[in-house]
Amino acid sequence: MEDGILIKGNKEGLNAVINMDKFKDFDDMLGALVEKLSRGKRFYKGSSLKITAELKYINEKDSTRLKELLLNEFQIKECIFQEVEEKTGKAFSGVYEGKTKFLRKTIRSGQRIEYAGNIVIIGDVNPGAEVYALGNVIVLGQLRGHVSAGMGGSDKAIVAAFALQPEILQIDKLITRSPEDNEKPQYPEVAKIKDGSIVVEPYLLNKYL
Repeated sequence: MEDGILIKGNKEGLNAVINMDKFKDFDDMLGALVEKLSRGKRFYKGSSLKITAELKYINEKDSTRLKELLLNEFQIKECIFQEVEEKTGKAFSGVYEGKTKFLRKTIRSGQRIEYAGNIVIIGDVNPGAEVYALGNVIVLGQLRGHVSAGMGGSDKAIVAAFALQPEILQIDKLITRSPEDNEKPQYPEVAKIKDGSIVVEPYLLNKYL
């Protein structure tokens, strides 16, 4: 959470974990929150958002401004404030964190899947198909379409597949394409952000759990 805000999906809705020490004042934090939420704006309509932060930095007037902005700009129906605890600062770090949508089918060309959490596809993602997730994307098959993970601003999200051959792969704000001429490996792979770039590694048991 280097930029001070981490947005995660869970079974109750969305949780924005905010480190107020990273910002000059409330307005500075508010601007950063709006920028981050704007990346996944289409996910938030009608949802609930929990703000986890040190509440001593957020007075009643500021909380009212924040709620009105969330309703008007992102159509978030409910905003709940929660005092930060030490354990809530943990970054998005594993396949199992947050709510997860399972799809037991092949995603065909022209189809678009969006979810405010992790997506696990038991099947293939064909060329021309699109998959967008706030969390991780796991494909138990061939991934050959357009995939975006960490759409809520998580650079800890991963994309994994039995055959990782995407037309376009995006994690957080970074985008890459699959090489066209390389021989395709015959083992599962995982894409993640490392040192500011997307890297692809062989899947190793327990490494990403």
